[in-house]
Amino acid sequence: MWKRIISFALCAMLTLCGIPSAHAAQPEIDVPAPSAILMDAATGTVLFEKNANERLAPASVTKVMTLLLVMEALDSGRIGWDDTVTASEAAAGKGGSQVYLEVGEQMSMDEMLKSVVVSSANDCATALAEHLAGSESAFVAMMNERAAQLGLTDTHFVNCTGLDDEPDAAEHLTTAHDLAVMSRELLKHPEIKKYTTIWMDTVRNGQFGLSNTNKLVRFYEGTTGLKTGYTSAAGHCLSATAERDGIELIAVVLHCASSTDRFQSAKALLNYGFANYALVSAQPPAPLPTVAVQLGTQSVLTPVLQETAPILIEKGEQAQIRKTVTLPEQIAAPVAAGQQLGTLTIATDTRTLAEIPIVAPAAIEKLTLWQMAVRLLRRACMGG
Repeated sequence: MWKRIISFALCAMLTLCGIPSAHAAQPEIDVPAPSAILMDAATGTVLFEKNANERLAPASVTKVMTLLLVMEALDSGRIGWDDTVTASEAAAGKGGSQVYLEVGEQMSMDEMLKSVVVSSANDCATALAEHLAGSESAFVAMMNERAAQLGLTDTHFVNCTGLDDEPDAAEHLTTAHDLAVMSRELLKHPEIKKYTTIWMDTVRNGQFGLSNTNKLVRFYEGTTGLKTGYTSAAGHCLSATAERDGIELIAVVLHCASSTDRFQSAKALLNYGFANYALVSAQPPAPLPTVAVQLGTQSVLTPVLQETAPILIEKGEQAQIRKTVTLPEQIAAPVAAGQQLGTLTIATDTRTLAEIPIVAPAAIEKLTLWQMAVRLLRRACMGG
């Protein structure tokens, strides 16, 4: 009996020791928002969460996914930056925030995106959805498919705007966590920041003014975006992104009681992140040396890192960072593409942060007997 108890205790200890942690303990941050999350954009590491998996209505923060699909379509060439987008009756009829499109009115892709991002224009969001998918319902199917691809099992969209004036609006739900993941994907399209950092602008040849609903753009240093939202049912919502000293953070807050709570919560999260975390480059301390290849069709190779994503650390660890390269001087052919040759170890005084494989960039075949004979003959002739 005692042996079984001791064995169970040892297994439990080993299991707990093997669990990685993004941070030692949940920090105490004054966040009025009922649901919130702070995520590092580069690594996806969650630095703080509060009811982050509670399914809630996102209001116009929905448009993060709308914009993601539009940006992906632009990058893939399915739609073009020089496209003209025409407003349908359905688009022109949208309520809430809008630029008051008229049926048949045309706008450039640039002005449509600007109107959605800066002024949260529901009519322009719908026009873009129809331009890409043919109808809003077809676009919503794309939104839900993309959410599934990202593993966002707590997200379900019923429209592209976040408006909750339709009978099925109660089914339009997501979470702070899922919105942070969507926001992280959107940030992978740097062109979007041309719009998300606008404070005030105009469309229609200067005839219609736009003012950013995200007040952090003007009042918080380093703000890069991203999207606000509000309805009476959803409350005040925000996906806020900011970058300082090479680190970019995503703070999502949902269901806030006021706009003040929304911005205070986001700022508190971002302030905590910038004060406590930094990114370490995964690059080696010096260029990787070449490796000789014995009996290979290529006599040397220049190895590469298998991955170069930065590593998130606590700021107090910055001065302790050590990088060590372990790599042989030579290797025997054949060499496979991607074959591990060595390791870049990044560590502090107390822990190993990463062990990144150093690999061969391409395959190198072994010399055949005939090739070896030809090579020996050439060397002999050159020596003579």
